[in-house]
Amino acid sequence: MKFTKMHGCGNDYLYVNGFTEQVKDKPTFVRKASDRHFGVGGDGVIFINPSDVADFEMEMYNADGTRAEMCGNGIRCVAKFVYDKGLTDKTSISIVSAGAVKYIELFVEDGKAKSVKVNMGSPELIPEKIPVLSDKDKVVDEPINVCGKEYHMTCVSMGNPHAVVFMDDVENLKIEEIGPYFENHTCFPNRTNTEFVKVLDKNTVQMRVWERGTGETLACGTGCCATVVACVLNGLTENKVTVKVLGGELLIEWDREKNVIFMTGPAAIVFEGEIEE
Repeated sequence: MKFTKMHGCGNDYLYVNGFTEQVKDKPTFVRKASDRHFGVGGDGVIFINPSDVADFEMEMYNADGTRAEMCGNGIRCVAKFVYDKGLTDKTSISIVSAGAVKYIELFVEDGKAKSVKVNMGSPELIPEKIPVLSDKDKVVDEPINVCGKEYHMTCVSMGNPHAVVFMDDVENLKIEEIGPYFENHTCFPNRTNTEFVKVLDKNTVQMRVWERGTGETLACGTGCCATVVACVLNGLTENKVTVKVLGGELLIEWDREKNVIFMTGPAAIVFEGEIEE
């Protein structure tokens, strides 16, 4: 089976052309292929399929074989894949993932997509729709006890759940120790992605992310979007912010008037190959 290894700011997945490749047991395949020692290695696998409601479908799996609703870095790479591979010649396309359609603009140089701007839609703040267990209308700067320590979180869904936690130091955070406890905390019915964020100034933040079903990744597009929403709700930044992640930078803008978030960032092909299904 042919695949393409791609990344957006270091958030790397295997991309499979679902038009030509068929996999019977996707969760098992994803776990094996994502293994960085015994497989190709990646944060998961994304299948690019035909769709009746958009130009293409993104079918995304975490490295542990579980389905995920959305990946901001992943959808940028899907857009680059379909353009660079000649599956479309349009620079404005639509991609559906888990029933949600996103609209994308590609910036092309020398016949290849170099960067991608995604309309990520509106952030969801209603707790039961994120989901997070709360009796509040919104979960903004709310306390959460993890491993005997109190943190404060702001919860947002960008098609998948996020808990944003602000702190003074993220570089020295032992994320591999604390991340799983946030992910599997009882207040998150479907687990959660957790962003640990340091505000640098009104237009710049630094973020590390623990992704549900994967662990720490070098970037998380939906997490960057959720981070900026949380920053604005807490009065910490403006609505247009550069989010510095381990793998690079993403520019996030929350159009408050239209309540729409735009994410702009790179997408790159690492290599291509074949693997036994």
